[in-house]
Amino acid sequence: MAVKISGFTIIRNAVVNDYPIIEAVSSILPVVDEMIISVGDNQDSTMELIKTLNSPKIKIITSTWDPQLRHGGRVLAVETDKAFHAISPEADWAFYIQADEVVHEKYHQAIREAAERYKNDSTVEGLVFKYLHFYGTFDYVGDSRKWYHREIRIIRNDKSINSYLDAQGFRKGKKRLNCKLIDAYVYHYGWVKNPELMKKKLDHISQYWNEDTDEWRNKLQQKDFFNFDEFDSIARFTDAHPKVMEARIKRLNWKLDLDTSKKNFSFIYRL
Repeated sequence: MAVKISGFTIIRNAVVNDYPIIEAVSSILPVVDEMIISVGDNQDSTMELIKTLNSPKIKIITSTWDPQLRHGGRVLAVETDKAFHAISPEADWAFYIQADEVVHEKYHQAIREAAERYKNDSTVEGLVFKYLHFYGTFDYVGDSRKWYHREIRIIRNDKSINSYLDAQGFRKGKKRLNCKLIDAYVYHYGWVKNPELMKKKLDHISQYWNEDTDEWRNKLQQKDFFNFDEFDSIARFTDAHPKVMEARIKRLNWKLDLDTSKKNFSFIYRL
């Protein structure tokens, strides 16, 4: 029997935060047999946006996010677990994608093959992807150790597995999963916005990590609150983006000249 993969994701206020959620979901639809999208209680037209996705694979569920779980991004893990528990019990694997992550179509075959290869090996609990983090515009990527380079994005359909911390990865309780690294990348676009939009996004999502204090509000009002020049190391991206991103890039890419020769590393980092 062929391997069965269920996709799952969570989303809230995608429109106001300009998340590429449509592109994210579309990028893994060819790989999965079903796609669970958990839509939170929004203050914008996120639900209408999600409904524009036209695929029989998609199942939309709704959820109310608990504001009491804001510390450390815990609410993101709780909502991720809800979506994970909604996938079909017949699935062998669960493929998690975040709202600002996209998988290039050139990796689809490798992903399916890896899922098939390890399907009957119960010692393998997850599959790890490599990462590219785009920064500033779609033309630059972060290339220092500051960025996380690998994350678990496919897990076995085992409900003892849980989303960890702020939904960055997965564990069994606090125990690490036994995983295999596969030859596939996730393209992370969370830092591709002009400074004003980035400031607006950080204002909205700060509720999941920061307390709504006067100190935080005052910091947001500072003109230099966000500056794309404050990086340690970046490189030019010269490859092709995923096809699902082409329209967004054509519509939203903006001019930004960053110095790729700049290397702002501490002495310890250099060592």
